[in-house]
Amino acid sequence: MNDADRNTHGTDNKASETRLTGSERLVGNVVCNEGGEKLGNIKEIMLDTASGNVCYAVLSFGGILGIGSKLFAVPWYRLKFDSGKKHFVLNVDKDRLRNAPGFDKNHWPDMADKSWDNQMHSYYAATK
Repeated sequence: MNDADRNTHGTDNKASETRLTGSERLVGNVVCNEGGEKLGNIKEIMLDTASGNVCYAVLSFGGILGIGSKLFAVPWYRLKFDSGKKHFVLNVDKDRLRNAPGFDKNHWPDMADKSWDNQMHSYYAATK
């Protein structure tokens, strides 16, 4: 299936296209805060295979050309897609993200660990 087929498969209007999107089209998307500052890019989408729910977007922040960047697992529900600007919005400032619990590309956390999961949700809940 090519991109043209994927964009309209199962949809019959532009609003529906925004709601159903393949994960490969989300990876690489820019994430900005509400002030328009670029926070990073989506590097991975994490799914709960038991429930079928999207749980986290792994966001890359900092570094130069991806070198030295830190990864953050942001609860999916904290991201909003701005269809006009074609990027995701995360209600957090750069300093808060810089200080968020993160990891590097070679040492991922155990995302199935409930205490880790609770820590992530608690951290980003404070950014309402």
